[in-house]
Amino acid sequence: MEELLNALGAVSLGVLVIIGALAGWLAAKLTGGSALRYIIAGIVGAVALPFVLVALGVTVVAAGGLLVLALVAVVGALLLVALMRMIFGGKGRRDDA
Repeated sequence: MEELLNALGAVSLGVLVIIGALAGWLAAKLTGGSALRYIIAGIVGAVALPFVLVALGVTVVAAGGLLVLALVAVVGALLLVALMRMIFGGKGRRDDA
């Protein structure tokens, strides 16, 4: 886990956050759901999956460079957004109805 933290650095962590935010924003635009909810889920998924994979022993994430990290972040963001969509339903909670 320490190798990933050392390899990441501030720039890579910023890239993870940006990728997650973009994935969440895009999901909100495509589904019509709550943008904030999807953006937060995208960020959490993009940042969490690389750490989960390293904890499971997948060391290619730490050694693969920024491109591999970005691809893993996209997958993590999409997985968490899809999971959230399955749990909370299609359009998310709307209070203006």
